[in-house]
Amino acid sequence: MSIKASHVIWHDLLTQDVAKARQFYTDLLGWDYQLEHTSNFVWKPGAAEYPLIFAENEAHGGFVDPGQNDISGWIAYVKVQDVDAVTAKAKSLGLTIIREPFDTPGVGRSSVIQDLQGAIICPTFPTHAFPAPSGTFLWDELITDDVEAAKLLYGDLFGWRSYEAGHYAVFKGMNNASAAGVTTQLFGTVGFAVWIPYLATDDLDAAIANAKTLGASVYEAAAHMPNGERKAILRDPTGAVFGLLASSKFCIDELSTGAYRT
Repeated sequence: MSIKASHVIWHDLLTQDVAKARQFYTDLLGWDYQLEHTSNFVWKPGAAEYPLIFAENEAHGGFVDPGQNDISGWIAYVKVQDVDAVTAKAKSLGLTIIREPFDTPGVGRSSVIQDLQGAIICPTFPTHAFPAPSGTFLWDELITDDVEAAKLLYGDLFGWRSYEAGHYAVFKGMNNASAAGVTTQLFGTVGFAVWIPYLATDDLDAAIANAKTLGASVYEAAAHMPNGERKAILRDPTGAVFGLLASSKFCIDELSTGAYRT
């Protein structure tokens, strides 16, 4: 049974107010959208409209109305070799399977998994030949109150290895490439375990100020990643937690060195 995983290749924002979310990220980061239709929706069976996020002439993710007013958050899709094997492994580890493996025509096979602390992640195997988008979603990070448990869990689930960088840990996937981070910082402020994406911005301070005027809340105004890049963590007007990174040339493989500085 193969459980080897690489890195995050796609993101969806789950929110019941797709229109508000689209406007917020357009005003904040200049995103454009292209409306697509799917015959097997990611979060529920059946046809639905799917706004694709476009930036730098690439599609990076989409917006999904899950039909539940208590859900608003970014979801990451991790490329794996065998979605069914990973889902079976998740069951054996006691994780909650929100949706069993399913196929989306022209896209790939995925499932939806909730870890033991409540964070949601999606293993996926793409069936298209397009390269993974880059330059807009720069990094993914798990905020949790138990880094050690997360390291063991995702090591078992995805085959990820972990490396320490102060009180920050970096998951390494296939070919020893950095895949994601995990930290306890801000767990008390956010209040729950969650996977968050970091989005690229040319001017972090201006983006934070703009986000506040657009209705976002700031959880962390400014800090440094282990590689020295400046970042912030916010909550958008729909309730989804996300990060901003000051550099569009962010190098994830530098994260396994250095100390986490605030």
